[in-house]
Amino acid sequence: MERLQLKFLQKWIDKKKRKPLIIRGARQVGKTTLVELFAKQHQRTLVNVNLERYPELSPVFSTKDPQQILQQIEILPRMDRITNETLLFLDEIQAVPEAIPALRYFYEERPELALISAGSLLEFTLSDHLFSMPVGRVQYLHIGPMTFTEFLSALGEDKLHHIVTHYQLGQEINKIAHQRLLQILRTYYFVGGMPEAVAVFAETSSYRDVSEVHNSIIDTYREDFPKYVGSRNLNRILNVFNFAARNVGIKVKYSNISRQEQSATLKKDLELLSMARVISKVVHSHCSGIPLQADIEEKVYKLLFLDVGLMNAICGLNWRVISQLDDIKLVNEGAIAEQFIGQHLQALLAETPNRELTYWLREGRSSNAELDFVIAREGKLIPIEVKSGATGRLKSLHQFMWNKQAPFAIRFDTSLPTVNQQDVVIHIDKQRQPICYPLISLPLYLVERLSEVVEFGCSSFQ
Repeated sequence: MERLQLKFLQKWIDKKKRKPLIIRGARQVGKTTLVELFAKQHQRTLVNVNLERYPELSPVFSTKDPQQILQQIEILPRMDRITNETLLFLDEIQAVPEAIPALRYFYEERPELALISAGSLLEFTLSDHLFSMPVGRVQYLHIGPMTFTEFLSALGEDKLHHIVTHYQLGQEINKIAHQRLLQILRTYYFVGGMPEAVAVFAETSSYRDVSEVHNSIIDTYREDFPKYVGSRNLNRILNVFNFAARNVGIKVKYSNISRQEQSATLKKDLELLSMARVISKVVHSHCSGIPLQADIEEKVYKLLFLDVGLMNAICGLNWRVISQLDDIKLVNEGAIAEQFIGQHLQALLAETPNRELTYWLREGRSSNAELDFVIAREGKLIPIEVKSGATGRLKSLHQFMWNKQAPFAIRFDTSLPTVNQQDVVIHIDKQRQPICYPLISLPLYLVERLSEVVEFGCSSFQ
């Protein structure tokens, strides 16, 4: 199964003096599978050390002596000899925290050795220990669920995959291909991007089998709760977990989670789930300039879940419901589209310095305005509106463009791509105000072409 991160790993392995790599991501997103696939493609002997199975290595890593560490690894059961042609993989590195600071010494003394580590709940390990991180001596790779183009590849939809990955603004998309892509997009809404669910669907085309995988993954996350909640109430954490999945895209009010619990308690629970990368925050920014994160209100935020498929599973969208999707209107379809776009924006921004997502909110006495996402690219503020269908009002987008004077705006919906000039009159403080700006409309399935589209827009609309 192809992953976009393989290109990143290719560049990393080609470096003569490479830093140890730490792959960060939630459980079940395919970290181990990615490393195994990479080793196979490059015909490297993979020495996989799952540190959860070998906690006795803790004092060995404490020596911070790469030679001694490698010798002790080699004598473990069924371990190959480690050479410069080996790919050494320290999996579940959070189980032996002493291994994390030891990575710097591999960089300093054995830079020719290809060393990858990965761990779930890594943020908890970092927050609970006093050791210093090997800053500047390790490299990070962030990995999340499979994207829509990876999903197309897994299903063998090579022609559709080519259409999406090579799209340039101004090109026409065949209507039959467009409808087929929307159909597969709806399938992705249900299956999601967790690699095990994608693999099962690619093999069986069975929604029932996918549901079983979803339930298994959700159970795994719930079983993980005791590992990082400490003395906190497990039932309350579970309620917060379910709330997050069922309230994607809605401004968080702690009273909506529970009227019995204190806000500070619920806030901490949400922070724990965010640290575990089960959820993520989209924080309100006033969007006065760049960086967007310098102008945020941390107390005002909405949530995204880890994966759209898992989100729908928790919301009760089972295989029986998905089989009727052509005949019914999903109550939370707007939330699904916003989760889909947000999930892919996170993937696009994963390796950028400011990867936290932001949105814009203006709350007034008589009316509110809210824009789903705002990103900064090419030194410009780019507003993004998400619609679940082919049409929808753009009142909030008009107000943002009048307030912030962005060069252009982007709308994701289910229509074919267009570029139109919006020339409208809006009411600001009971006065009529004209506003004119370019609007780029893209079908939802083209979200992974956003960088190229923004680059085109920045050069075309000054």
